[in-house]
Amino acid sequence: MDKVYIGVDIGSVSINIVAINKDSDLVFRLYKRNTGQPVDLVKEGFQELKEELGDRREIGGIGVTGSGRQLTAYVLGADLVKNEITAHAAATTFYYPDVGTIFEIGGQDSKLIIIKNGIPVDFAMNTVCAAGTGSFLDHQAIRLGVKIEEFGRLALQAKRDVRIAGRCTVFAESDMISKQQYGYTKAEIIKGLSRALVRNYMNNLVRGKQLEGQFIFQGGVAANVGIKAAFEEELQEEVIVPEHYDVMGAIGIALLAKEEMERSGRKSAFRGLDFTQDDFFTDSFNCTGCANECEVIRVMAGEELIAITGDRCGKWSASIIDKKTREGRNYTRRTANK
Repeated sequence: MDKVYIGVDIGSVSINIVAINKDSDLVFRLYKRNTGQPVDLVKEGFQELKEELGDRREIGGIGVTGSGRQLTAYVLGADLVKNEITAHAAATTFYYPDVGTIFEIGGQDSKLIIIKNGIPVDFAMNTVCAAGTGSFLDHQAIRLGVKIEEFGRLALQAKRDVRIAGRCTVFAESDMISKQQYGYTKAEIIKGLSRALVRNYMNNLVRGKQLEGQFIFQGGVAANVGIKAAFEEELQEEVIVPEHYDVMGAIGIALLAKEEMERSGRKSAFRGLDFTQDDFFTDSFNCTGCANECEVIRVMAGEELIAITGDRCGKWSASIIDKKTREGRNYTRRTANK
């Protein structure tokens, strides 16, 4: 039975699931909008994976990344959990060994990753200001009455340049209204907004960093050809958008999971595809064991406690690790005695 390795990227805007085979070829990919129920969406995604790949593939390992990685890792029984910077760098260097700079812009945050000799050496993240993320464009698209999918195409049709204040979403909207009153077209204003987003990205994240090598642009906003053109105009260099620009984080963590499992030779801790039938929920309590008064979070699968987190000293989380270790030893003894 052929092995596949799963990568899951849980972000604030999307949930991405991919599977790669032993040759690191992509055999399954799924991009879903995160509607606020990540566990349910992951279950739906794995049900689709099960239906597409069937029973002919063995899950050799599973990795999880993204802002919601911790809970999802508990639910799945992940073998590897890494941050988004590591995952994006892994995928990009796999497809583009000569990459020097990665621009990653999603719906709610943006990242800059500097690569040297295939290794991430510096990075910056914007998780606070919306003016350098996809939500900036979404908001202005609504204001202009334009579908966000049409934004990039319209930006390329602009015949004049117009500067839009992009330091803040509120200021941008005010300036945009002013430019409309002066007679600038929607296409010209959209081009100005695209430039404003790139300008804000460069001011907030680059800040004098030396950018060189191949420039790779990924994340959901990379689908916007207007933003790609604005980056190329700013840099005076070609900017490459990967084929799988929207799921690069998931691909990266799948590649890392594959590498880890092949290196260690251990069996995957994945709960199995039947986990989609389980009901998961979380609750919490305040530990009064010391002055920290940690909020301890418990993750349940039906009646089974599968994870505890949030305790700084490890008092509660260690208890479930000890429990699983004892269960594993007992299982080994039972198997040996048969």
